[in-house]
Amino acid sequence: MPRVIHFEIPAENPERAVEFYKKVFGWTVDKWPGPTDYWLVTTGKGEPGIDGGILKRPHPGAGTVNTIGVADLDVALQQVQGAGGKIVVPKMAIPGVGHLAYCQDPEGNTFGMMQADPAAK
Repeated sequence: MPRVIHFEIPAENPERAVEFYKKVFGWTVDKWPGPTDYWLVTTGKGEPGIDGGILKRPHPGAGTVNTIGVADLDVALQQVQGAGGKIVVPKMAIPGVGHLAYCQDPEGNTFGMMQADPAAK
């Protein structure tokens, strides 16, 4: 069954957000070495929970996004559209991680879906 595997927190000033979450919750945050400015957040080990990321806010009003792991992103995108949702950012490769797309449910909530693929380019 697909589960939430990652969260993203958008920020006007990602460095400020990084410092805030480190101070408040003691999270470990490291800059991702990939092609975009992105900070990977580790929220802990050995307890229930997920890790996430912090990024520059892509547009005004953008809120936290949860990403759901799926076995086949193409099939999941078809299911979203068939159930009344829409694709807002088409499938893209995250190098060395997998393929990601962003969608909205019929209520306007944005979520991501990720298919793991270490060979993604």
